Amino acid sequence: MIVSPVVELRQYTLHPGKRDVLIDLFEREFVEGQESVGMTLIGQFRDLDDPDRFVWLRGFPDMEARRLALEAFYFGPVWQGNRDTANPTMIDSDNVLLLKPLDEASGFTPGERGPRGASGPGAGRIIAGVHALKGSDDPLPERFRREAVPVLRDVGAASLAVLVTDGSANTFPRLPVREGEPVLAWFAAFVDPMAADSIHHVFTEQSIQRLRLEPTARSRLHG
Repeated sequence: MIVSPVVELRQYTLHPGKRDVLIDLFEREFVEGQESVGMTLIGQFRDLDDPDRFVWLRGFPDMEARRLALEAFYFGPVWQGNRDTANPTMIDSDNVLLLKPLDEASGFTPGERGPRGASGPGAGRIIAGVHALKGSDDPLPERFRREAVPVLRDVGAASLAVLVTDGSANTFPRLPVREGEPVLAWFAAFVDPMAADSIHHVFTEQSIQRLRLEPTARSRLHG
């Protein structure tokens, strides 16, 4: 069973020095606030190579459920009561990829979440890659699964998800997503940060982005 057939990879560019301000607010108010209306908060992260980037993942059962959940949250009391604190931390929140698992075995399996009030970094490290696809018949996803997944596991990947662009129409256009940009996105979780840092050379074909991510204290995706 796929926990989240629809996944958003969200990357926020923040004003200098505001990342921990947003994370503190996010993990206090927005985790349970979003899940209470039908979303799954998969993971939240500090980008280790950009002190002003906050990266997070959330999932939905399907696109109609996404629309209903986003309407409920963004028009609801939690966001409306905190948006005037959250929005000033952000320069850009529109860098969003709409994704789906490559197959039934390729989705996320989120772990336990830290309690409300937890702070600081979470356990381990996440490495993610985003690669351009030339179309729906691009062989790159199958090549990644065949060539890179065994390598990642051999160097200590504790969990792995492989996703591709979901080309469905955006059911909540108030929040833009990147369109016309088919990609492969993968995520590997490591207990040992040094093991994670050792794989930057792994699978660079058609690469757009490589992310080194430190889980937050309440991220369900961690090492």
